[in-house]
Amino acid sequence: MSGPSEYFIGLMSGTSMDGVDAVLADFAGGHPRVVGDAHLPYPPGLAPRLLALQTPGGDGDALDESLRLSLMLGGLYADAVDAVLARCDMPATAIRAVGCHGQTVRHAPQLGYTLQLNAPALLAERCAIDVVADFRSRDLAAGGQGAPLVPAVHAGLFATSGESRVILNLGGIANLTRLDPARPVIGFDTGPANMLLDAWCHRHTGRSYDQNGDWAASGRVDGALLQWLLADPYFAAPAPKSTGRDLFSPEWLDARLSGTEAPADVQATLAELTAASVADAILACSPDVDAVFVCGGGAFNRDLMDRLARRLTPGVRLEHTGRLGVPPQQVEALAFAWLARACLRREPGNLPGVTGAAGPRVLGAIYPAM
Repeated sequence: MSGPSEYFIGLMSGTSMDGVDAVLADFAGGHPRVVGDAHLPYPPGLAPRLLALQTPGGDGDALDESLRLSLMLGGLYADAVDAVLARCDMPATAIRAVGCHGQTVRHAPQLGYTLQLNAPALLAERCAIDVVADFRSRDLAAGGQGAPLVPAVHAGLFATSGESRVILNLGGIANLTRLDPARPVIGFDTGPANMLLDAWCHRHTGRSYDQNGDWAASGRVDGALLQWLLADPYFAAPAPKSTGRDLFSPEWLDARLSGTEAPADVQATLAELTAASVADAILACSPDVDAVFVCGGGAFNRDLMDRLARRLTPGVRLEHTGRLGVPPQQVEALAFAWLARACLRREPGNLPGVTGAAGPRVLGAIYPAM
């Protein structure tokens, strides 16, 4: 029997910088049930400003710009909360807390810091709901990477004694979680997923992303370029590790191009880079995996999924997390509802074996509604 309803909202805006995902979940009985979700795209002009802020040596008035953008994001996060409440016909008073990750614009765990733009006080004021934010800082303070944080949630949602699984998130960055009944949970960022694909597609076609991977499928993989990209030390580095635009930027790609490549061939090679780096990581950490379950926007990229399927060991099932009860577009936002609940219950939200922190830590800062 489940107990009384226990509602939380999770908000996520990832490295793809395409918008805000909101999930409303009921944690009655301890295991979440998604009641509803909503997606709000970023308004025109917001993503370029965020990208400019993240470019080293950019706007000299970066501090002022970061504060302005934080307030814009806070308003957008509040709109996303309103949207999911309206969709679920739920009053704000029914929600225990909102977990809001914010928009990452810097991630440098090797230097001991990370930065997510957010306005949690504004969000609490607008929505009249307790807000939990700043999930990464405590793990970093304990010597961890501060990321990825979702493996703890993946373990709670998707682990089973019946098979060895990998949960693969294909967002801007790809990260995986190994769920093996005979071994500890591990997880790490494998490298770029949609981030470089989206940037290259926008540069050459004006489109924000390559729908279904059709443009990549029209090109030919440049084998020499692929090996040059895979030679980056990050791919061979041991876990714990995490990454982002600070490393895998368009400038990182440009430095490895001769300038004579056909744009479609570069897109095909970037897709193959994601598939190859992910498949190599899965083989290294879980050679006997039974199934890989994919979430994030890349789960809907048919070409990317086909490339990954070709690189996985024969017999490994490749499916969406929807087969496990949570659609791909809901997983990350649901994770921050989960982490908000853990914070309020004073339960650790990190896995030290994943992030490298000195031990379990309660993650997040609480902004009360009143």
